[in-house]
Amino acid sequence: MSRSRLLQIIVGLLVMLGLLLWLISTLASLHAGLAGLSPVLADLALWVILGLIAILLAALGYYAYLFFRPQRPRERPQVPEVKAEAAAENLRAVRQQVDQIQDEVARQAFEERSREIEAYLARGEIRVVVFGTGSAGKTSLVNAILGQMVGQVGAAMGTTTQPQTYKFRLPHVEREIWLTDTPGILEAGVAGTGREVQAREMASNADLLLFVIDNDLRKSEYDPLRSLAVMGKRSILVFNKTDLFTTEELEAIRLHLQQRVQGFIAPVDVIAVAANPPEVRLESGDRFQSAPEILPLLRRMAAILRDEGEDLIADNILLQSQRLGEEARQILDAQRRRQAEAIVDRYQWIGAGVVSVMPLPMVDLLAAAAVNAQMVVEIGEVYGCQMNLERGKELAVSLARTLVSLGVVRGAMELLSLALQTNVATFLVGRAIQGATAAYLIRIAGKSFIEYFRRDQDWGDGGMSEVVEQQFQLNRRDEFIKLFVQEAIAHVVTPIRDRLDNKQ
Repeated sequence: MSRSRLLQIIVGLLVMLGLLLWLISTLASLHAGLAGLSPVLADLALWVILGLIAILLAALGYYAYLFFRPQRPRERPQVPEVKAEAAAENLRAVRQQVDQIQDEVARQAFEERSREIEAYLARGEIRVVVFGTGSAGKTSLVNAILGQMVGQVGAAMGTTTQPQTYKFRLPHVEREIWLTDTPGILEAGVAGTGREVQAREMASNADLLLFVIDNDLRKSEYDPLRSLAVMGKRSILVFNKTDLFTTEELEAIRLHLQQRVQGFIAPVDVIAVAANPPEVRLESGDRFQSAPEILPLLRRMAAILRDEGEDLIADNILLQSQRLGEEARQILDAQRRRQAEAIVDRYQWIGAGVVSVMPLPMVDLLAAAAVNAQMVVEIGEVYGCQMNLERGKELAVSLARTLVSLGVVRGAMELLSLALQTNVATFLVGRAIQGATAAYLIRIAGKSFIEYFRRDQDWGDGGMSEVVEQQFQLNRRDEFIKLFVQEAIAHVVTPIRDRLDNKQ
């Protein structure tokens, strides 16, 4: 301990001792004066004063404790609980869907993306992505923001071929910020297109998007900016290279930009900067490099991330989990559709074979072959809907009536009669038409039931009739009928001919 410090402590103790002696002397004098009037009043006054002094000392001690106590580390900011739980619930649902995907490569890809979102939810860094054309000065802007050279400045279009991510912090923003410089969009060639896809994917995963331009918005820039903003990406439109314009030109472009993005980007989020002003030659011959003019952007970024950061993270995580779930649903739907169509394909030719052996009147043809209850049950199982044969029969009969009421049965008979008469020998046409018609009606019914189960056992606003009519129109196109007749010849006509030859 230094002498000056020791001297200060000694002086402080002496002052406190002097004050204490003065206080005792004063209280003794006060008590003696009051005792001459009333001993009870003197004792009461003394105790009140001592009580007040004790309360004062306790208060001083409490505030001294608060001031000198060790500070606990600040708790990590938390993503809003409701949105975080919604994202976690989405991820749980995605995992259940992914487990049903049969394609091993696709399943592993979804599992990896799901783990990445979970890790992002746990870490909670703020992702800021710099996006735009290669010539807009994205890397220069990144350099200016970080305050150091982290990439090639003034590079030709297409130099940033891979996303580059850097970590930094802003004042009063508690979370770490990950700043990503993406490849430029609108580049020529296959490689440029591939890099643009990668850049768009990075932009769609951003918490905050810095969309960089160097002049008025072209349509090729406006469209991706609007689509990302409509998707829910919090965006700042950064008008770079303002040092190349006069004050009047700059103000006119800025106002025009605000008007063009009105409705999905606020005017305050259209910010003009000069990330990399060119060197200027002075009269003395020396060169002078101006400092980047990005302070308005940094202030706006800090304000957004400070005030909205937690919600931006939560919204982004929720959006990513929803997108992943939608992609998984699409793959699972395509997988289920293939399985269901294989069932329809199998039953249509089974039914065709039965009818071609035992020709039936038109109504019986419909009941026996066109709508098969077992097929309905199997399609339902593909979509996770368990039903018994009785329920399958009810649905089949209902659809059969719809086929008759819409004239699909007669239309199918006429359509296939015309097509088969030019492809099949006359003595086989009758049986071939009935067998092919049975297969065709089973196909229409099966396709309609696929749509029914895809919609969670709902025919939609237009009801069963609209779905059946739509499937009939889709399956009466010339190119389909030609292929269907070829298959009918293989599955119906050829077996009939073989049976007749064997009888002879």
